[in-house]
Amino acid sequence: MNSCEFAALISAAACCIADGKSPEELALLSSVLMQLGDTLATIAAHQALCAPKDAK
Repeated sequence: MNSCEFAALISAAACCIADGKSPEELALLSSVLMQLGDTLATIAAHQALCAPKDAK
């Protein structure tokens, strides 16, 4: 799958998830998923910086 196909897949998933949801529900879901992404990025950065160099 190339980058454009991957982006289209994510957009299609977002449209399916949003279908039938209120603006308030979408705002909450969006903030939860953004926090999840931010937390995963923080964990990855911490592992990259603080993990022993021989541990993978």
